[in-house]
Parts: sequence; C-alpha cells; structure tokens
Amino acid sequence: MGALRVFRWRLAPDGYATRRQLRARGLRPGGQEVAAQLERPRRRREPLVAYLYRVDLAKPVRPMTPGRWAALAKANAVRRICPQCRRDAGYVIPPSLGTCVTCAFPAPSQAVRST
Repeated sequence: MGALRVFRWRLAPDGYATRRQLRARGLRPGGQEVAAQLERPRRRREPLVAYLYRVDLAKPVRPMTPGRWAALAKANAVRRICPQCRRDAGYVIPPSLGTCVTCAFPAPSQAVRST
C-alpha cells in the first residue's frame, strides 16, 4: 500500500466519502483499504484526521434479517443488566460507571439522631 493522499478539510474531490457519509447513502466500505484522508488543522495540536473511501468501490449495506434483529436486541438487553445488583436498570449502563446509578451512588444511610 502506497502513501495516502491527503486533502485539506472540505477540499476532498467527488468520489470519496467517510464511513458516515457512505452509511448515509446506504453503502459500506466493503473491505476496501482507506483511499485518502482529510486533515483539519488545529492550533497547538495535531490535526483532526478523517479517513476517506472510494464511493465507486463501496458495497450496499447488508440488510437486517430477523436473526440479526434478535441478536441485536439480546446484546442491548445485556448492556442494561447491572453486574452488581443483577437488575435491569432500564437504560444502557455507562461503561464509565460499570454499574447502575443506584449501585454506583448509594443513598447515604439515614443517620439516627439522638436528642
């Protein structure tokens, strides 16, 4: 594989697209290598980079089958189960917490006041 062509931000020629742009068109890279990259300059840091793929080599997105829908639903359901209390949290548990909010931040116990 040779050196990648580099384009400045918003100056890529027609025929190239990012993964998100391909997906919006109902396409996927389909195994092709990255064809070029965009660079957006930033002050005092390295530039932001976006990889581009050739649209003419892209393939259509594979359709979702009933089996895929079932597998996706099962995977999302697992992400809702708290590993500590084993209950369905009702939302996807954030990886930063690792547990449901109730387990991550337990309510302070009621202190008994003596008068």
